[in-house]
Amino acid sequence: MKTQIRIAFLFSFALIVLFTSCRTEEMEFIQAPPEETLVPNSVVASLMAQTTLNDGSNDNIIDNANCFNIQLPVTVIVNGTEITVNSEDDYDDIEDIFDEFDDDNDALEITFPITIILSDFTEIVINNYTELYSYSNNCNGENEYDDDIECLDFIYPISASIYNSDNELITTITFNSDYQLHEFIEAFDDSDIVSLNFPITVVLLDGTQITINNLTELQDTIELYDDYCDEDDDYDYNDDDCNDCDTSQLEAILTGCSDWYVDKLERYGNDYDDVYEDYLFNFFTDGTLSVSWDTTTVYGTWTASGSGNNIMVVIDVPALPYCNNNWYLHEIEQYSGETKVDLRVGNDDRLRYENDNCN
Repeated sequence: MKTQIRIAFLFSFALIVLFTSCRTEEMEFIQAPPEETLVPNSVVASLMAQTTLNDGSNDNIIDNANCFNIQLPVTVIVNGTEITVNSEDDYDDIEDIFDEFDDDNDALEITFPITIILSDFTEIVINNYTELYSYSNNCNGENEYDDDIECLDFIYPISASIYNSDNELITTITFNSDYQLHEFIEAFDDSDIVSLNFPITVVLLDGTQITINNLTELQDTIELYDDYCDEDDDYDYNDDDCNDCDTSQLEAILTGCSDWYVDKLERYGNDYDDVYEDYLFNFFTDGTLSVSWDTTTVYGTWTASGSGNNIMVVIDVPALPYCNNNWYLHEIEQYSGETKVDLRVGNDDRLRYENDNCN
C-alpha cells in the first residue's frame, strides 16, 4: 500500500512539473544506476536544495532583506517619482534616481499590498511596513552566512527518472526552474528511487559553464564553488556596478573620447570639485595622459588592471596631486551624449570624470 501511495504522489508531482511518462503496455525493466541515484537528505541532495533556494538579496535596493524578495511587478515611489518595477532590470532605474544627485536624501516608499517570496518559495501577502519588518527583522544581516548557495546555478531543463522497488521505470520528470527542482528535493523520501539524468550543466557567477557527469562530480563542484564569490548580501546597491566591466572597455572609452573634465573630486572626505575646474584630461593608449588649462599643459601616466568590480586604475600626474591615487573603477555610466567614469577608494576618496563629446 505504501508503494502505491508513493507512486501516486510522484505522478501528481510530475504533472505539476510537466513530466513525460515512460511507461508503456510492457513495463520497462531499467535498473537505476547506483552512482546516479539521489538519496534523500544526503550531502549532495542538501547541496542541491541550498543551490535552488530563492535568493532574496537581488532586490535589497527596495527591501533591505536577504531572506526574501518582493514579487514583481511592484510599485515604489523613489524621491517623489513613481516607478513600476516589472523586472530585475528596473532596479537600475531606482539606482539612477538615487545617483542623480550626490547631496540629497534618498527615499523609497513601497506601495502596499505586496507579496514576498521566502527562500523556500513560500508566498506571503504583506499589507504594510509593520508586517514587512516582522519578516525582514528575522533575516540575517549584511554579508552574514546564510543557507542559499549563490555562486553557481543549474542550467535547465534537468530531468530525473523515477523507479519503483522492482527497478521498473515509472516516469521521467523534467524540471525547468529552481522552484520546481527545490520542491521535488524537499518532497521525495527513502521510498523513492530517483536517478538524475546526466550530464547536467551548472553556471558560475562569472558565466563559466561546467558539465557534470555524475552525483560525485556534482557534490564536488558545489562544495568547491560554494564560497568562491561575493554573494553581494549587503544593502549597498552601488558596490556592484561594474560586474561586467573590463580594462579593454575602460581603455576604449577613456582613449576614444577627448577632453574629459573632473565632475566630482573628493579626497580624505573633503570636497575638491572646483580645484581642477576647466582642466581638460586626455588619455592615450600608450599609458600617458595630458592635462591642459589656460596656456598650461602637464603630463602623467595611467594604468588599468583587474576585472569586474576589482579594476584598479592608477593615475599619476605629478603636478595634480589630488588626482593621484590607486583608484578602483566603481562605475561606467553612458547616456546619450554623456559619459561618466567613476573612480573610488573606500568612502572618502572619489574622482569622477565626465565627457559630453563621446559618440
